[in-house]
Amino acid sequence: MTPIRHNGSDNDAVLDAVRDCVLAVGVRRTTLTDVARRAGVSRMTLYRRWPDVRSLVGDLMTREWIAVATGAIPERGPGMPMRGVITEGLVAAVRAFGAHPLFRKILDVDPELLLPYVLDRRGASQEALLERLADSLREGHADGSVRAAPPERQARAVLLIAQSFTLSLRTMTDEDDPELTAEAFLGELRHILERTLTP
Repeated sequence: MTPIRHNGSDNDAVLDAVRDCVLAVGVRRTTLTDVARRAGVSRMTLYRRWPDVRSLVGDLMTREWIAVATGAIPERGPGMPMRGVITEGLVAAVRAFGAHPLFRKILDVDPELLLPYVLDRRGASQEALLERLADSLREGHADGSVRAAPPERQARAVLLIAQSFTLSLRTMTDEDDPELTAEAFLGELRHILERTLTP
């Protein structure tokens, strides 16, 4: 069931409250009563908009993940090829996700929340990122810096690469070994993206 959309600032206050709850106790121990109390609204107000905590957390993840990914996109300087914007933006996004408190909390405490978006279906944030990636790839095709390919397929392939680094990077790193640090792997990601996107 899709939550009823009302005033954006009201929704943001509720999403801020659920974010605080999840950071404090995890998703499984968060209740709509806790969220209502933190947001200063009645439980019935929440129930009219979200049927359960899971749908509320889904909206929170969509807001947070889109903000992280779009916030990582570098400014495109004069003469900068679009391939560089895409590559550096994706590397920065993977780094930002690794440092994001909500993302880390969910990976540590409630990783099963992310499984449907890896194994079964795409979420709203993935759809938004695919649309943005496809637009950027089209710009890269136009400026000649990105290998020509169907942009929707290319966007999905690139997102698969970035998503695997985002979700599994910490399982591969060893910060005591300079060859296996997170930054070393981000260098590998940059190389992979450059190689797959270069004409």
